[in-house]
Amino acid sequence: MLIGLTSSSQAVKKPKLTILNVDSKGFNLDAQQMGNLVRLEMEKLDKYDVTDRYDIAYLIEKNNLNVTNCYGKICLVEIGEKVGSEYMLTGSVESYPNNIILSLRLINVKEQSIEKTFVQEYLNLPLEVQSMISESIKKMFGLPVNEELFNHLTKKADYENALNNPNKNVVNLSGPRFGYTYSFGKDASILRASTQDGGFEVSPAMFQFGYQFEKQYLNEGNFQALFELIPMVTGIDQQLFIPSLTFLNGFRNNNSGWEIAIGPSIATTTKLKGAEVNGVYYSLADLKRMNITDYKETTRLDSRGEFAISSALIIAVGKTIKSGRMNIPLNFYSTIPTKEGFRIGLSVGYNSKRR
Repeated sequence: MLIGLTSSSQAVKKPKLTILNVDSKGFNLDAQQMGNLVRLEMEKLDKYDVTDRYDIAYLIEKNNLNVTNCYGKICLVEIGEKVGSEYMLTGSVESYPNNIILSLRLINVKEQSIEKTFVQEYLNLPLEVQSMISESIKKMFGLPVNEELFNHLTKKADYENALNNPNKNVVNLSGPRFGYTYSFGKDASILRASTQDGGFEVSPAMFQFGYQFEKQYLNEGNFQALFELIPMVTGIDQQLFIPSLTFLNGFRNNNSGWEIAIGPSIATTTKLKGAEVNGVYYSLADLKRMNITDYKETTRLDSRGEFAISSALIIAVGKTIKSGRMNIPLNFYSTIPTKEGFRIGLSVGYNSKRR
């Protein structure tokens, strides 16, 4: 019991800190309310004996003090002496069109000096002012901050989420896309084959260009859920014109910019009904003319065929690189393999961040 009493009596006494008003400009919160937010965050640090707001109100009334415009060192030192506080904390939070400037000053009443000063520029996110105050106080007193949160609050080029883009879902990455695709399997062989045999006499590697329309419909935590619509044209470099339309649904990570998506793709093509006999593919008309009856009818990609629509299922992964306000998405995709083959592709794009 004696040991317990001794330990309690030797407990370190915290220095007394008083926070009055914090100057507030451009906010719905007045100076007193802003001061209450700063006081709340200082109490969480547990480094000072922070004067309760009701005690402050009592002391102001008892000593007939005018604290309405008391933000300077001289005024705060005088009030600190009257209320018996060792430290006074003051500051200002000002909203501008593009940013919020938050400043804090810790005043040593006995020394009549400013002991600590902190100034930070934040993005114009008025709904996150308490988070700004919390992170600023931690930095001011050399405590660890939430780096992810701090980046969202301060960096214009940070990946968008519900925090740093509260009035929109997220930045829209819609923009031009271009790249190359390569075909494998039977389709690749047909592309290389001569037109006499139903081929196209082209390379299975083809240039693509188009445009990506993107819509984010969910933006919470570390991920965005998004829908993408991508019209493309393939084969211009091979003297072909192959339009396609791809629908993708996927997720993007707010912190890293990595994303993954899956969905169907449809494209125009030419297909021929026929059969392969002795390694040669014939149309139904040729088979009938040649009086060949022992065959298994199939449909394949063929330059001698008729207009048709082909479909494929695409899985894509990508990474968005940011340079200032510019977004540079890089994407790799592959179709699910079928008996005709499969395709892989690489595309790149760009757009500018828009609010």
